[in-house]
Amino acid sequence: MSQSAYLKVMDPISRLAPSLDDFAALAQAAFKALPDLFRDLAGDVVIRVDDFATDEVLDELGIEDPFELTGLYQGVDLGRRSVLDTQAMPSMVFLYRRPILDEWCERGDVSLGDLISHVLVHEIGHHFGLSDDDIDRIEGE
Repeated sequence: MSQSAYLKVMDPISRLAPSLDDFAALAQAAFKALPDLFRDLAGDVVIRVDDFATDEVLDELGIEDPFELTGLYQGVDLGRRSVLDTQAMPSMVFLYRRPILDEWCERGDVSLGDLISHVLVHEIGHHFGLSDDDIDRIEGE
């Protein structure tokens, strides 16, 4: 994303929510800002931005309101992989634009970039084999 495009996205006067492409650029910037070791361990994780999780994903997780899910990790975490496994699909981190934007507007105490980074790190934590409780404990420390 160019500097002018970034400033437009972050300009509260414009009142335009970032597009999927703008949001993906913010997510890539958040990923690039992570420490080298963290990025190296994340390996080949694909980051994908969608407006919402699919109905199938929401049903599988028992979530009725699509605004309740800001991100999702899909894949086999590093602790459960084996050299004998064949991995047909790459591990993926989904960031859901509309729920993240909704949370950002409701909170008002965090930048959009920081919130995207938080959700991204949380989902990559699942790639490392951490549970939600593990991640919450680490964040609390």
